[in-house]
Amino acid sequence: MPREVFLPGDIMLPRNADMSKWSVIACDQFSSQPEYWQKAESTVGKSISTLRLMLPEAYLETRDPEEEIIKINANMKEYIGSGVFETLSDSYIYIERRLSGGKVRKGILGLLDLEQYDFKPGAPAAVRPTEATVEDRLPPRVKIRERAALEMPHIVIFINDPCQRVIEPLAEMKDTLPELYDFELMQGGGGITGRRVFGRDALSLRERLSEAEIALSLPGAAAPFLYAVGDGNHSLAAAKLYYESIKKSLGSDDGPHPARYCLAELVNLHDDSVEFEAIHRVMFNTDTAAFPEEVSKFTQDLKKAAGDGPEIRMISASGSVPICANWPSSGEMIAAIQKFCDDYVSKHGGKIDFIHGDAAALDMAKRPGCAAVILPKPEKSELYPSIAKSGVFPKKSFSIGHAEDKRYYLECRRINE
Repeated sequence: MPREVFLPGDIMLPRNADMSKWSVIACDQFSSQPEYWQKAESTVGKSISTLRLMLPEAYLETRDPEEEIIKINANMKEYIGSGVFETLSDSYIYIERRLSGGKVRKGILGLLDLEQYDFKPGAPAAVRPTEATVEDRLPPRVKIRERAALEMPHIVIFINDPCQRVIEPLAEMKDTLPELYDFELMQGGGGITGRRVFGRDALSLRERLSEAEIALSLPGAAAPFLYAVGDGNHSLAAAKLYYESIKKSLGSDDGPHPARYCLAELVNLHDDSVEFEAIHRVMFNTDTAAFPEEVSKFTQDLKKAAGDGPEIRMISASGSVPICANWPSSGEMIAAIQKFCDDYVSKHGGKIDFIHGDAAALDMAKRPGCAAVILPKPEKSELYPSIAKSGVFPKKSFSIGHAEDKRYYLECRRINE
């Protein structure tokens, strides 16, 4: 049996909280919409909440991060000391998330073994990132983690399970699992239900996970590519760096340190609720007069014959140019587009932003001094083959669902004393 990658753990939940006030969306969402977070503050009021255990990125430029970290760490210790939490020992949580569009996403909360994860390009790990990791973004996150008593997960990990043999059996038996919570999430986030998986049920789940890993292993492979990071890539990378920084100082007789693991939600890539959305490139404050000529040159330089691949629209106020090319992989397509945009603003000035939604990007492309590249909607079936062939996708390659459907902070776990 291969080494287990996704394990049960000691998961903490609040005992007597108003769960709709306790659970708040991940801090990296709505970063340009402080009004969202102002409404969250108003909703929470003086109630205990995960809002008091994190700093929304919308406030990074208006609040002192160091002071906020001190407050957050103090709140964590206060919540622990005052008995806010109860601990579910050696458990998973089976989760059904009712999304804003009406679909239900099934998942399992558990511990991801960081020994089996590596974000370095080309590393043959069982758990791999889907997008390039920007290492300059990691030190502040490592600093937060090394001083925090608790972690709260917004990391989502995909399992490539087209036969639906791992998570889906829990859906069939969910009425036999003890319900832990069932409530509506604030500000249009849909609803969520969690049920405890422990004892024999947890053991059965671990056996299914091991069987899936064996089935996807290749003869002679250093590690099977079983899990892909769907969300929270930089948080997971920071957890890995923190663990590696303390690893050498750990005693072998003390058992695994809590920092070896990271709390994450496992979701089947083939769940009907998992939808990928394109992230478009828009260039602002640039010389668009040169855009048609540069697009023509880019088209001529394509090595693959046109006509068989997904359509890319390259747009400025002067018109739209469709390009269809048979790219080796989706990752290589996006990398080529990103290089085109980088080279363009380097020569003609301006800046690049990453825009969600076709309509928003098309509207921006019509503005003076703007040009856009409208990428096709990614096919999730291409995720694993593209990573296996070409490595991780470039940054901001795709988005998984809408902002309201991202993971909310809810469960906690001890990582430091």
